[in-house]
Amino acid sequence: RRGAVARAGAAAALLGSSAVFFALLAAPIFPAHPEKRNCLAILAFVSCLWTTEAMPLFATSMLVPGLVIGLRVMVDRTVDPPVRLAPAAAAPVVFGAMMSQVVMLLLGGFAMAAALSKHYVAKWAAAAVLGRVGDAPAALLLASMCVAVVASAFISNVAAPVLVYSLLEPVLRTLPAGRHGEDLARALVLGVALASNLGGMTSPIASPQNVFAIERMADAAGEAPSWLAWFAVSLPVAGVGVLACWGALLVAYPMARAAPVRSLPSSQSSATGVQLYVVAVCAGTVALWCANATLAPVVGGMGVTALLPLVAFFGTGVLTKDDFNSMLWTVVMLAMGGLALGAAVSSSGLLHTVARAAAAASHGLSPWATHALFCSLVLVATTFVSHTVGAMVILPIVEAVGRAMLPQAHPRLLVMGAALTCSAAMGLPVSGFPNMAAASLEAADGRAFLSTADFIRVGVPCSLVAYGVIVTLGYRLMTGANGW
Repeated sequence: RRGAVARAGAAAALLGSSAVFFALLAAPIFPAHPEKRNCLAILAFVSCLWTTEAMPLFATSMLVPGLVIGLRVMVDRTVDPPVRLAPAAAAPVVFGAMMSQVVMLLLGGFAMAAALSKHYVAKWAAAAVLGRVGDAPAALLLASMCVAVVASAFISNVAAPVLVYSLLEPVLRTLPAGRHGEDLARALVLGVALASNLGGMTSPIASPQNVFAIERMADAAGEAPSWLAWFAVSLPVAGVGVLACWGALLVAYPMARAAPVRSLPSSQSSATGVQLYVVAVCAGTVALWCANATLAPVVGGMGVTALLPLVAFFGTGVLTKDDFNSMLWTVVMLAMGGLALGAAVSSSGLLHTVARAAAAASHGLSPWATHALFCSLVLVATTFVSHTVGAMVILPIVEAVGRAMLPQAHPRLLVMGAALTCSAAMGLPVSGFPNMAAASLEAADGRAFLSTADFIRVGVPCSLVAYGVIVTLGYRLMTGANGW
């Protein structure tokens, strides 16, 4: 019965989204620019499908190129006046935009994550850390959150909470009954989720929204900021955010501090040759990404560098064909659809029109006020909508507003602030994958560790604190250290 209700809901959402699509196609808006009207219809249609999940997210993304090409949204602006591209001319442009360096960056990150996970490097390192914490509940909570942040940075904040929960299982399974044990269980489960969300800020491959942000932050020459420039902002912001969340959890669950804890066994085995090879390749790749600003004239960009772990792992048998087939191709397709939609919104001129209206609405505001305003809007939207979906829809508009700001353009400032804020939205069970994973985790008796009230009571204040860190410390680092 539950499946039938879900199917009926999906069908209703699909019909509603389709009605919006055809209504916008027929609406008398942009009469002189049908490409803008068609692009707006596509944007609304896809956004509704992504928001309601009437179709799987990646399947919705696969609709985008066909709609963009068939409705002749792409425009050739090299001629005067601009001309709408026919489908035969638009197809290579759209598919060229979909296969950008962002996709290679994703694949390189997936290869690193697969190697670190398959050969137990991530689990070995996490166990080595947690096994040395001892039996102090507050220390175990902070260590678990720190492990989740580091794991998120290098194997994504989708896999990180699953990894840490597997390591904490012996503790969660042996906690005593009563308020003390329940408080510590809630604090640990929710702490890992909040830390994984904040860990999604830390590196360009930590979460899909960061990958989209890197693409939007490229300058006129196509050069994106290096990993080092990203780390200079994200690590301090995430670090302060984690400490604030840790304090909030200890206040919200005071009994957790007195709960007896079973110490986790530390890892006694030494690293194997394959594990050392995996660590060396991953460290070398990250180092090259950090030095991208210097190496770009030689290697061409981070997408080219991302080929290193793909060749180094699959070419030597560290990863196999089955591992390649098991990569998160749904995320790749989601990213490619987002890139196609971004190219369409820009080429049609719709992005310029929306950005001009947004810039007029924020006219007279200082760069800090504009940054704080857009970050607040992103925080509200991505609390209720997937972080990835929110980034795909909002970041192109934020970038265009940043480029239109006078007397100086600030696209990188606004885009990175918005991307970090996507990860800071963690007030509901649906706010990001880490929260969904935490909400679905159950104790041995089948009861969920967390309720929606737990997320609201702790997640909402933590989201607001993280927002405050982004618009203060983050803003200072972006404008000071990086000069954005």
